[in-house]
Amino acid sequence: MPAGLVAGISQSLPKLKIEAVLSVRPWKVSEPRRVRQVLMSDTDTIVKTKGIHGCYQIVLYYEFLNEKECDKFLAGWIVESLSSALVEHPLLSGRLKRKDSDEHETLLEIVSNDSGIRLYEVRFPMVLSEFLALRAEKEHLEAELVFWKDIDEHNPQFSPLFYVQVTQFECGGYTIGISCSLLLADALVVKNFLKTWADIHYSMLLQREEIKTPIFHHPLFYEPPPADVINRTRCRRAHGIAFKVTTKDLNLNQEFWREVAMLCIEEAEQKLHKREWTEFSLFVKESCEVIKVEGHSKSGYCKKVLEQSLKNEISGGTWNDFGKCVMFHEGNKPVLVSRWIGSIVDDGIVVVVPSPEEKASAVITVSLP
Repeated sequence: MPAGLVAGISQSLPKLKIEAVLSVRPWKVSEPRRVRQVLMSDTDTIVKTKGIHGCYQIVLYYEFLNEKECDKFLAGWIVESLSSALVEHPLLSGRLKRKDSDEHETLLEIVSNDSGIRLYEVRFPMVLSEFLALRAEKEHLEAELVFWKDIDEHNPQFSPLFYVQVTQFECGGYTIGISCSLLLADALVVKNFLKTWADIHYSMLLQREEIKTPIFHHPLFYEPPPADVINRTRCRRAHGIAFKVTTKDLNLNQEFWREVAMLCIEEAEQKLHKREWTEFSLFVKESCEVIKVEGHSKSGYCKKVLEQSLKNEISGGTWNDFGKCVMFHEGNKPVLVSRWIGSIVDDGIVVVVPSPEEKASAVITVSLP
């Protein structure tokens, strides 16, 4: 869709209003502190300029079902349930910090220091059904339903790695938008977190007969948040496709995943009818404690014999039911779930997440601008 037409559509719609911005921390101190190393090569020019950028984004749409859902306390209850859910996922509320390393490698660490995630409460003066009826235009406009601010390269310790935006529509419909740094995110992490959070939230609402008002409810009238807090990073929305690779008796090192990434990119280019991309960033979650980021170029790449044996081990299309059963209120499943990888760079991104259950299995996400 032409940019001018999208801009015209956006201007004709009501504007979202950010009403509150909060930092939500785990309700108790994370002990022991969890740490994830982020390994990047200093000699890798692609990674030096793009390695800490990018986020996994998801928007869940919920319709209004009953009076209990449509109240002024929605965001307040969400703060309480989020605070409890973060106890089980403390890295999400942590921060990046630099660590001394040798001369050939930049070493960052994600430390669960309980600095908190950022929560945005937003109002949208439009009925949710009307928004969903926008159809093709909705894809270009729903970026407003999820907040992201890119990590500060010079002072990463001040940048949240996880954002939640709760947007309430007229007549009770609402969306929950999540942005999570690619240094933390994979579908499994976000899916597990959503399940934990929704279960806690649902249990908390069962006690509403005794507790009428959430602790973190804020007044409806207050000064608007400052501009530097509500200025978001405008990400390009990448077209993504997922693969699963299952193989046996192979050394699952970085070279292996590099070969798999090349194969998946070629397959994604064909399925998405995209032109070939020269450069891409490869994120490999080696374990819960280590993620490695590399930059690669397809130019000059020579196919290896290994590729032929791998082609039969790669299957496409997973996560089709992702998020469809996440219920924050009884019986209210999402009417729509949108998810994508957002980035400020115009290159491909490949995220490899080995399965914790199957030693020689992994889910691979390929995103092409």
